[in-house]
Amino acid sequence: MFKNVIFDWSGVVKNSFESHVWSVGEMMKVFGGQPIKPEELKSKWRQPYMDFWHMYFPDLTIEYQNKIYHETIARTDHPKTYAYPGIVELIKKLKDKGCFMAVVSSDSPKTLLPEIKEWELENIFDEVIMDVHDKTDGVVKILGENNYIKSETIFIGDSNHEIEVARATGIKSTAVTWGFTSEEKLKSVGPDYIAHNIKELENILLS
Repeated sequence: MFKNVIFDWSGVVKNSFESHVWSVGEMMKVFGGQPIKPEELKSKWRQPYMDFWHMYFPDLTIEYQNKIYHETIARTDHPKTYAYPGIVELIKKLKDKGCFMAVVSSDSPKTLLPEIKEWELENIFDEVIMDVHDKTDGVVKILGENNYIKSETIFIGDSNHEIEVARATGIKSTAVTWGFTSEEKLKSVGPDYIAHNIKELENILLS
């Protein structure tokens, strides 16, 4: 059983693919590009997120990207997001078993904190780190502030970035296939585990 579980948010806990496609498409318009098809986004999306944007706009600054991102997600026509079926129950189960749990996400506090409240996950996570570009910083912070055995700590993500961060910080990784990235692409970066559904994820974490 893993005693310390670090979650990415979008693509792992939150089903925001439709919202993500919409947001990226709207931002593309502002930056002078063309709307992106879901298949293209799923194949090309990567994090840190500026790695993705620089494939299309090499001179785009993170400051301007962040400005347009926050303006976009604040729009009232933004598609609604929701928790993946079963993930909230699993998180609560892990809490009941005494797991330390944290979130390291590039999501904005303006969206992530209300979702924690809506899904009744308040007081579940021991630490929530948001609005990060490189998630290495968040994981290093958590590991540095707590005396955790790295072999008992795992980072759950849906992109190449979480897998690479886990490897760089010496902890385990699980890639979930229900997020933004294809299974083939996830396998190419060598996660320790792959979960195709919530039951498989539960078995990985509690075995």
